[in-house]
Amino acid sequence: MSKNKKTLLISLVLVVLMAFLPLFLVKDAEFGGSDDAGSQMVEEIRGEAYEPWFAPVLETALGGELPGEVESLLFCIQTGIGVGVIAYCFGYLVARKKYKRDDD
Repeated sequence: MSKNKKTLLISLVLVVLMAFLPLFLVKDAEFGGSDDAGSQMVEEIRGEAYEPWFAPVLETALGGELPGEVESLLFCIQTGIGVGVIAYCFGYLVARKKYKRDDD
């Protein structure tokens, strides 16, 4: 087995272990979002409950909270657009370097 194949195999095993070990090692853990942690910190500092300054635009327009599926969809669309922009920039830089080398 070549050195590159060994490195690839070891890397894949490490990635799989990093992905699945926490599922078995971390028992009864509570994972909260940054919004919850921030509002709790404000409550500790000010001594009173945090009250948001405004309501989200879509929630006020629709008259209620968005369903979780719609929030996930909007997040995925936003992520896809961001990945597309980053991929375009990397592709542009690689192509610019390639065609600049061909002109010389």
